[in-house]
Amino acid sequence: MDYEQSDRVKTALLGMALAGLSIGLVLRLAGWADAAGVVWFIGVAPVLLALLVEILRSLRRGEVGLDIVAALSMSAALTFGETLAAAVVALMYSGGTFLESFAEGRARREMRDLLSRVPHTATRHLDGTLEEVPLDAIVPGDRLLIRQGDIVPVDGTIASPTAFLDTSALTGESLPVRLGEGAEAMSGSTNAGEAFDLTATRRAAESTYAGIVRLVEEAQRSKAPMSRLADRWSLGFLAVTVTLALAAAWFTGDPIRAVAVLVVATPCPLILAVPVALVAGLSRAAQFGVLIKGARPLEGMARIRTLILDKTGTLTDGRPQIVEIESRDGMEEADILHLAASLDQASKHPVAQAIVAAAKARGLPLPVPSDIVEVPGEGVIGRIEGRNVIVGGDDFVAGRVGCGSEADALAAGSVLVAVAVDGRFAGHLVMADPLRGEAKAMLQALRREGVERILMATGDRADVAERVTEGLGLDGLRAGLSPDQKVLLVLTEHKNGPVMMVGDGVNDAPALAAADVGVAMGARGAAASAEAADVVLLVDRIDRLGAGICIARRSRRIAMESVVAGIGLSVLGMIAAAFGYLTPVEGALLQEAIDVAVILNALRALRITPPEIAGPATGTAGAAPSNVSGSKT
Repeated sequence: MDYEQSDRVKTALLGMALAGLSIGLVLRLAGWADAAGVVWFIGVAPVLLALLVEILRSLRRGEVGLDIVAALSMSAALTFGETLAAAVVALMYSGGTFLESFAEGRARREMRDLLSRVPHTATRHLDGTLEEVPLDAIVPGDRLLIRQGDIVPVDGTIASPTAFLDTSALTGESLPVRLGEGAEAMSGSTNAGEAFDLTATRRAAESTYAGIVRLVEEAQRSKAPMSRLADRWSLGFLAVTVTLALAAAWFTGDPIRAVAVLVVATPCPLILAVPVALVAGLSRAAQFGVLIKGARPLEGMARIRTLILDKTGTLTDGRPQIVEIESRDGMEEADILHLAASLDQASKHPVAQAIVAAAKARGLPLPVPSDIVEVPGEGVIGRIEGRNVIVGGDDFVAGRVGCGSEADALAAGSVLVAVAVDGRFAGHLVMADPLRGEAKAMLQALRREGVERILMATGDRADVAERVTEGLGLDGLRAGLSPDQKVLLVLTEHKNGPVMMVGDGVNDAPALAAADVGVAMGARGAAASAEAADVVLLVDRIDRLGAGICIARRSRRIAMESVVAGIGLSVLGMIAAAFGYLTPVEGALLQEAIDVAVILNALRALRITPPEIAGPATGTAGAAPSNVSGSKT
């Protein structure tokens, strides 16, 4: 039975229970007590029948829950002529399940909105005309028209001078972002500006949005381990309830007291608070760009004691950036960058594209190069505005101008790009993959959240890893690791408690799968790591990891608070009923209030705000995706 059909059934049962109770009360006040009893019986019957069917289904799955107490209380009340109490219990039970369904529906709202946004067709350019085609027909290289208000159907690059995209459905960032020509656009974004052209880089089934939808569907189908734990607890509570009810009837000789005890215990907050709080936590995390694949990883995140981080693309940005421009011939730094970036427009090398992006960010004009000769992996030669320009590795440029570059020693992990103009060395562009600005604050926040050990595991050289992590206060650094060595590290760290692994590359996928909770940097990471991970960060910011852990811990705490408070109040009510201080009707009303209270308390998980982030509307979702994705070595 799907969610919509289940919701309709619960709504119908609530309506019948409410109608039966209301009509019976009117008949009772009119003096027709016998007729009122019949109406109450009729109102209870469908609820009890539906409950018995659900109990049988649960028993076939090997699950025993506190729905049995609800069935016992209604059956006992009808048997001993307490039809009004049975009607109140029926209304209580159907109202509680309806409220639970409503709460879960509200918590799933963001996920349903995401699923409902899936586009089915796209507008493609073809021989000077436009055609509407199904998404499956789009192949990489197709040029698509994205009209104002359209959902970007596939991943691609902007083919117009500029585009204005709303990425809030994916990242939680409230402000639209402006992307220039050549920038990457994620499927699922909304065109918030004028129409633009997009060059498809992936098929629809392989695009970001399709992958996110698949992960969301997995999350919706999951069942929390804590819910199963609640079922195990329910066996003990069921035994206590039945024992207390039988004892009350045995020692007092009054079966009505047993009915009152059963009524107060129905239904237990265990089966209401836990799923509501955890599903609310999943929804809240999604608002911050943290897609958790189900309640199991959410609970796992709440118990993490050891964190293992990859370096490139995780602690660092994963894209080369210009950190310094050195002039060797008295040429202005802006001129060196202008000429180098203009020539590098002809190259697809990640470092070349990073240089072009840096020049565009500074607003430098980039004329079209001519007479281009590229030596793959070495450098580019060409003419810019009548000047001969060479850009590439130090040895490549030095060999063509006939002299040494006199390059200064580089820090570990840096890349030197030499530039020569008209046969003379002009200077160097010093590039590096810097530490993410939010990394240090995020690690400190995780310490406060109870993460005891933080390690780095990287396949890079030790000197590079040490330079990048200097001052971070890590508990350990493991460099030069192969994928299987990363897995071994994860398994070794299990002795210190639950382990979380964070990575973004294909080589991280095995370790992500081996960890108690694997987290993938999904904004620019490899598809393999996202598939292997339990959690995907949709925003290219590592600090959202801290937000996700905070939401997970607080959601679990809220669930436990609701359970403890609800069970405690129920036990007190059962004792009062056993001693005759509560009638069945009064007990039913009391338990109704308890159930409503614990569900409303569980919904507090929808308002969790991590201390480091003011909220999706004001938080920083990170820079727009870039077409730079590597480093030149």
